[in-house]
Amino acid sequence: MKGENQAVANLNQALQNAVKSLGVEDSDSIFERPRHEGWGDRATSAAMKLARTLRRKPADIAKDLAANLKSEYIDRVEIAGGGFVNIFLNDKFYSDVVSDALNQGEAYGALNLGQNKKVQVEFVSANPTGPLHIGHGRGAALGDSVARILEFTGWNVQREYYVNDSGLQIQTLGRSTRSRYFELLGRGEEMPFPEGGYKGKYIYDLAQEIIDSEGKKFLDAPESESLEYFKKYAAEKIMSGIKKDLEDFRVKFDKFFSEGYLHENGLVKSAMEDLKARGFAYEQDGALWFKSEDTIGDDKDRVLIRANGVPTYFASDIAYHRNKFITRGFERVIDVWGADHHGYIARVKAAIKAMGKNPDDFEVLLIQLVNLLRDGKAVNMSTRAGEFVTLREVLDEAGIDAARFFLLMRKSDSKLDFDLDLATQQGNENPVYYVQYAHARVCGIVREYEKQAKTDPTGSSELFSQAPARALADMISFFPDEVRAASNSLAPHVLTGYAMNLAGAFHSFYNSGRIIDAPDSAERVKLAKASAKVIKKTLELIGVSSPERM
Repeated sequence: MKGENQAVANLNQALQNAVKSLGVEDSDSIFERPRHEGWGDRATSAAMKLARTLRRKPADIAKDLAANLKSEYIDRVEIAGGGFVNIFLNDKFYSDVVSDALNQGEAYGALNLGQNKKVQVEFVSANPTGPLHIGHGRGAALGDSVARILEFTGWNVQREYYVNDSGLQIQTLGRSTRSRYFELLGRGEEMPFPEGGYKGKYIYDLAQEIIDSEGKKFLDAPESESLEYFKKYAAEKIMSGIKKDLEDFRVKFDKFFSEGYLHENGLVKSAMEDLKARGFAYEQDGALWFKSEDTIGDDKDRVLIRANGVPTYFASDIAYHRNKFITRGFERVIDVWGADHHGYIARVKAAIKAMGKNPDDFEVLLIQLVNLLRDGKAVNMSTRAGEFVTLREVLDEAGIDAARFFLLMRKSDSKLDFDLDLATQQGNENPVYYVQYAHARVCGIVREYEKQAKTDPTGSSELFSQAPARALADMISFFPDEVRAASNSLAPHVLTGYAMNLAGAFHSFYNSGRIIDAPDSAERVKLAKASAKVIKKTLELIGVSSPERM
């Protein structure tokens, strides 16, 4: 299969052939990394899995599997426990792993899991009511990395940002900015600050910009006219800043989709009519209701259109996802939401089912809060109170690479401590520095090796009889499996963990002996090159650079 390591594929095929020799078809049987050192280089519990089907003892099945395992890469086979088959690999396996990783080039690890199916990843989608903070940054790093991984594994990906540019929050933004405008012009008592308004310094900055460009013209303007201007100006200005921050964070979107577009083009109305026609919505007490109680066992039905004719956010979300699945034809939709929206998932899935689509094609990745630490103390963050650290500040202080790597080091639905002090260190304690330094180290080795114009020696090398070299080659062999796991689970943290393990294996190899001046220098440089290639691709998939000098 494209992207697989051929030596690993050979081993797994050998196991499947051995299973088939017992009269059973099981393409899922593969070798895995043993849990404990000394249990071989690879192991399988296939014998226990097949015991019920074959009605035989696992230990007896394991003996037959071992007898029928045929591969040029197997040195010896052992039976352990109640039916584990452990295999010990020869040097040729590790040598071929390295050669295959280099020969495949960019195709190494690029598994065709998606088969070019259309998938949309919608993420960040922060309201344009204030600058992005570090929590938004976590969603940005997650969504972008998921999109990168899916593209690498054969999906046709579109990245989208849903702009909430209508509703109460935008009204509040406009009123907050207008109040600060009056305050700066000495007439604050005429326009009190709205309850629940946005208090950050950026609101004063927006108001001052309006004064600089428009003067005092809105002091005596009709409220409807001035409020519309303040809403539009503030939202567009903030959105422009958001786009710039994301672009600098190496996050690009294919589309910015406006919530206002749904209302202006009648998409909310048509979605509601469709639900009524399908029997999933009904009118009562002047409002339109979704039958969520019957559809998903919700504690009550949910309002779609209020009695005053104003649609709820739920109605807009239904229209939006109908546009995704039906109008634009995405076969899979992935949304990145804050963890506080957990209870909303079932409701949206129910709406997707009601529109005639498979709710399993809709997935939500939840992101937990980020605890930003500076000098060992947590930094408070509240957008409305104006007490928060912006994503821009973090990028300026820690850098893009550290920010992305740190934000992806934990599973997205787990809380994350982001230590700014650690992120700015240049040493092995800083995980992103540790990984990048491994790549830069290899580049330095290759430059020196090529400068010496050495040629490949003839004859065999005993490189892979040495544990550090075997361990490094072994880590390289697992790259396609790590990519598969990250893609299937939508989990970039799998790759940050792998990157650190791979870098650790390289540093151990580097510290175990000479590379350039060794008798088998060509083979050692080849192994180093393969490790750097895989480190670079792993970092690329999480949006982190691979410097050649540090």
